[in-house]
Amino acid sequence: EEDLLNDVCREVVERWSDSQVVDAKEEKEDEVQAITSMMEKQARIVVKPKEVSQEEKQRKAALLAQYANVTDEEEYPCPVPDGSTATAVNIGSEKSLFRNTNVEDVLNARKLERELLRDEFQRKKEQDKLQREKDKLAKQERKEKEKKRTQKGERKR
Repeated sequence: EEDLLNDVCREVVERWSDSQVVDAKEEKEDEVQAITSMMEKQARIVVKPKEVSQEEKQRKAALLAQYANVTDEEEYPCPVPDGSTATAVNIGSEKSLFRNTNVEDVLNARKLERELLRDEFQRKKEQDKLQREKDKLAKQERKEKEKKRTQKGERKR
């Protein structure tokens, strides 16, 4: 019986170890299956490469060439004999596709603001002038009324 017990124990241990190996293989196969399914899903989702037209390629190349040709002199403002500063960023029109109008826009905005302030000041000046005239007339009328009242009072005496 002891031999049978040992044999049975060995057989149980062998079958248990065999089942462990089979389970490990199944888990690995499940992992491999999951990875392959994910890869297949990703393969189905195809990202179409963006098609760039020849014109856009040329524009991009020209723009890159334009910025590649800017030198140190062109990047920084340089003094001009008349006392002002000028920027040499103005690249020839044959090279440039775009024109930087920031400086012009700011100057135009300031000019417009000054004109609006000037017009507003003129309106205020005219209104003040009219108000002074009205005040002057009102003061003169009050004086005349006071004068008439005093004359009336003196007549009654």
